[in-house]
This record gives sequence, C-alpha cells and structure tokens, in this order.
Amino acid sequence: MEFFCYHRDRPASLSLRLELAEEHWSYMDQYAKEMIARGPTFADDGETPTGSVHILDLPDSAAARAFAFDEPNYQAGAYRDVLLRRWRNLLGRTMWDFPGTPGDVPGGRTGGNRYLVIGLGAGEPADLTVPSDRNALIAYGPLLSDDGTDWLGTAALLQAPDPDTARAVLTSDRYADIEVHNWDFGGRPS
Repeated sequence: MEFFCYHRDRPASLSLRLELAEEHWSYMDQYAKEMIARGPTFADDGETPTGSVHILDLPDSAAARAFAFDEPNYQAGAYRDVLLRRWRNLLGRTMWDFPGTPGDVPGGRTGGNRYLVIGLGAGEPADLTVPSDRNALIAYGPLLSDDGTDWLGTAALLQAPDPDTARAVLTSDRYADIEVHNWDFGGRPS
C-alpha cells in the first residue's frame, strides 16, 4: 500500500530540526527500500524549511501511522501537523527514476524549479489520469481514504517554471483548496 505523508513545520522549529538531523536521517535510513519520493518543502525564499514529504510503500495503515508519528522531529514537536493519506502511484516509478525534462541530467536532481502540489478534494474525483506533460512529473497520484476507496484529493511532485504553472497540473475548480510549495529532492546529504 502506498502512502503520502507531509509533515508541516511548526514556526521557529529550524533549530530543533538541525539538532535532530542525524536522528532524522537514521530513522529515514530504515525506510530507504520503501521510499517512492521524499524531500523538504521551503518558504518562498527557497531556503527556510516548511515541511517534509515522504511517499512510501508500506504494509498497511498501522505501519504508515507508525512511520509518521514515530519520526524524531514529530516526537520532539518540530512539526505542527501531519497529512497522512493512502496514495496511488499513477506513474509507477520512484523519484530516482524521474527522467527529467530536456536539458536536465538523468535522474532529474538538478535544473528547474520543483514543487509539491496538494489539491484537497471537493466532490467528484478529479485528475485521476496522468497529465499529458508526464516528463515534468516526479510523482503523481490521488489521495485516498484509509480503506483506499474514496478520493480525497491529488498530490504531485513536479518540475515547473513557476508556482502558477505547477498549480495548473490540477483542475482548479475541482478542489476545495490547492497548495503549492517549493520542494527539493530529499535524502541523506552526501
């Protein structure tokens, strides 16, 4: 089962996150094989962390809740809330398989602006098929209820020239709200 997890930072928690960095990386190392995508989100300045995204393939909802709520930054109070939903990987690949857009290096880790787009559903399901510009998508899929039957929204990681272009990956009038966050490829620093 695939799960989307977005930990949102509590204001002024950067020093706590820095203090817990090695504990966070050690914790995430335990889930390396389960990761589909991961990485931090940032404020408009592109430098101040605002959250952390993890998309994983885990055995069940209990394992997903354990992942989300046992995370060291969560346990220490660095995060203000957690969005945890079932998710379906419509691309069938991980972020490490992202081919990148023309001019990008293989793996797509450099070049271009990256975004997390979260659309919270309102009514009938929308955007259940992969958009035509698949090359810009790093991860894409619906947010689902715990049992995987009800559509609650859509989440995407993508490369785009600006936030408005990133937002346009979703059909705007089909969502109660669409969030766009600066995002970057994650993983333990080399």
